[in-house]
Amino acid sequence: MGRLAIALLLCLSAGNAVVQAEDPYIFFTWNVTYGTISPLGVPQQGILINGQFPGPNINSTTNNNIVLNIYNHLDEPFLITWHGVQQRKNSWQDGTLGTNCPIPPGQNYTYHFQVKDQIGTYFYFPTTAMHRAAGGFGGLRINSRLLIPVPYPDPEDDYTVLIGDWYSKSHTQLRSFLDSGRALGRPDGVLINGKSNKGKGKDKDKPLFTMKPGKTYKYRICNVGLKNSLNFRFQGHKMKLVEMEGSHTVQNIYDSLDVHVGQCYAVLVTADQAPKDYYVVASTRFTKTMLTTTAVISYTNGKGPASPDIPEAPVGWAWSLNQFRTFRWNLTASAARPNPQGSYHYGQINITRTIKLINSAGKVNGKLRYAINGVSHTEPDTPLKLAEYYEVPNKVFKYDIIPDSPPQTIGAKITTEPNVANLTHRNYIEIILENHEKSLQSWHLGGYSFFAVAIEPGRWTPDKRKNYNNLDAVSRHTIQVFPKSWAAIMTTFDNCGMWNLRSELIERRYLGQQMYFSVVSPERSLLDEYNMPDNALLCGIVKDMPKPAPYTI
Repeated sequence: MGRLAIALLLCLSAGNAVVQAEDPYIFFTWNVTYGTISPLGVPQQGILINGQFPGPNINSTTNNNIVLNIYNHLDEPFLITWHGVQQRKNSWQDGTLGTNCPIPPGQNYTYHFQVKDQIGTYFYFPTTAMHRAAGGFGGLRINSRLLIPVPYPDPEDDYTVLIGDWYSKSHTQLRSFLDSGRALGRPDGVLINGKSNKGKGKDKDKPLFTMKPGKTYKYRICNVGLKNSLNFRFQGHKMKLVEMEGSHTVQNIYDSLDVHVGQCYAVLVTADQAPKDYYVVASTRFTKTMLTTTAVISYTNGKGPASPDIPEAPVGWAWSLNQFRTFRWNLTASAARPNPQGSYHYGQINITRTIKLINSAGKVNGKLRYAINGVSHTEPDTPLKLAEYYEVPNKVFKYDIIPDSPPQTIGAKITTEPNVANLTHRNYIEIILENHEKSLQSWHLGGYSFFAVAIEPGRWTPDKRKNYNNLDAVSRHTIQVFPKSWAAIMTTFDNCGMWNLRSELIERRYLGQQMYFSVVSPERSLLDEYNMPDNALLCGIVKDMPKPAPYTI
């Protein structure tokens, strides 16, 4: 064989090696349908994925490519977001109404995204209408690659626990309440993995999970509910917190954890008690009437039922604030983390912009609305991201309609229009979330992790920065703000796209307490952002427009 032929074979072999070394793909096909469910013992219409409520668990590993084909068999448009997945350079797959046209009834859409440089515990849920109140949600985990050590021994098993409040009314009834100007009122119960102790049938007393004596298990706990913070606890067992929304944490021990709407924790629990059944308990916090549900955890050699003595929940939000202050980032743990969010020295980065956001409630034309800095967001017929990509944003929305520093007293007047802030690519920005109301808020930022550096009572002023945790605040994507309090978060906006900052409380988000951050690459470069997918659904004014020239390197 000649030298040229050998060189060619070596090149071909090298090329094949590159292809084989591509990050793995995992494929899913989901059929979204209506079905009858009875989580509180009352039959109601639910949203099922492949016949399941909650939906299937997505089990992935860092840098996996997820290809997920969704067939919408509902009678209305449908869309899912991957809560906490950062979608690096790829807000096209974020699944919010600001980035995507919803999937029309009877049609399908294939999501294709990579869980890039992330580990941790997440979930997915519908963002259209009030579909989250009917189901369509499920767990999403991103395991660490084998090459990257995890700061605890491998557990015997890995369990997902989805907790949340629940209404026995259908999502269409709840939506009609909000559309007519009414609030949702109190939920009717609490669910653990789609079930409650009010349920009926053969599965009512079936153990949620089993544990072998002496073994340690990982429990991934997410609040997928609609409006209530929940306290979660194990009867007779301690929880060791090891991960929170994509970050390894200092491994403190807890009797119970307050899990606010949209938040996820991973804990280790060791089966070190007498072999029998035990309850896990989820109950509402900060409500006049506490709603509680339980589920059974069984030892494999268990002898006897769980004790009827349910561990009590804590009282008051000061307890919850103090618990937040115990959460710390594990700086010694290896993990997948993109820079500069992953910088250990985030407290030394110069802040280039401070944005203060104040939530408020009021009425517009006699109907209830929720707002940020006096603006209640409305979803235009054309997704914001598509309007920007087709270079017609001025026909759909205006940038920066709210000030960075609103007056301390937000008036009762609320305006309704799309709320989009224009951020400079790679700027390091401080966001203050100030809550003047009497109810707790829970906020999520898409596309990023942020450093949750402080939560304090009162009003924020610049001198409060001296109280920030500038060393080991947990890098996460959801944060609560207590009544009459504020929270401070910081991050570098290095992920180009259109990103949703939203209330995780469903009625507040549905009625306007959300906005978008636009982070644009001035060069329209593929180094900063991917092109619009070829299979992207088009709607609104861009539906019949010629496709713009693609981004280039």
